[in-house]
Amino acid sequence: MSTFVSAQALRDDIYHGHRQTVLGVFWEPEEGAGHRRFESEHVPTALFCDPAYALAGIPSSEDGRNPLPEPHHLQDWFRRWGLAEDSRVVVYDEGRGPMAARAWWILRWAGMTDVRILDGGLRAWDSLNLPIVGGPGNFATSNGGEVRAGSLPVAGIDEVRDHLAAGGVLVDARDSRRFAGRREILDLKAGHIPGAVNIPAADLYDENRVVCSPEEIRARFARESITSGEGIIVYSGSGNHSAMLLAAMERAGLGVASHYVCGWSQWSADPENPVERGV
Repeated sequence: MSTFVSAQALRDDIYHGHRQTVLGVFWEPEEGAGHRRFESEHVPTALFCDPAYALAGIPSSEDGRNPLPEPHHLQDWFRRWGLAEDSRVVVYDEGRGPMAARAWWILRWAGMTDVRILDGGLRAWDSLNLPIVGGPGNFATSNGGEVRAGSLPVAGIDEVRDHLAAGGVLVDARDSRRFAGRREILDLKAGHIPGAVNIPAADLYDENRVVCSPEEIRARFARESITSGEGIIVYSGSGNHSAMLLAAMERAGLGVASHYVCGWSQWSADPENPVERGV
């Protein structure tokens, strides 16, 4: 099963009426702006997904900017979208990638098995002059299934500490400037978790945010002597760019790594945690 689907393949599935749920995952800093963006332009048949409310819990210094959603809260969204365990789902964002990847990972963590990312997002769809519609989007066609939280491995902050103490590999998916501590506008401190290696998620996608080939992805991980996701923990600022990296790893056949979802936003908020800067 592929992790990504091309715009043309998704268009053909929609045209032929294949049963699937398409989720447009739009977020903007201003309250309600993501929904307005969706209503102004989206892929035909899509439903709206608000990542701040549907895909994350309540932010705090203890839990980070985008902690895992409470299963019962996500269950409400499953009902809203009509998702069942055997549903096929395609997620997309405007084209940058992190919001769609977050949706892909959260739905997989919640027990869904057939979830794909529209490669290149709405930008790729529009570049082929495929139809774009406005309005509130589709309505769910079923009552939805049960959220089965924990279907993908998650690492907490104590597990990250133990992992590093045991000599485990920790991968930071943020860009190199944030990793090195040269730039930080989102979190309380600049730098990275001591002992982490840096594989920016952007290295695994081209300039149009279309995912690289499996061979290119494996080669990038091999530069850090990583050939498998087994025994690896991945993090970013708050679980979005790390989800992009995890999606690319699955495409490349590297297996499943654990996800430190709360990431740097949680680690850097604790004054007792050590911080490393530089490359």
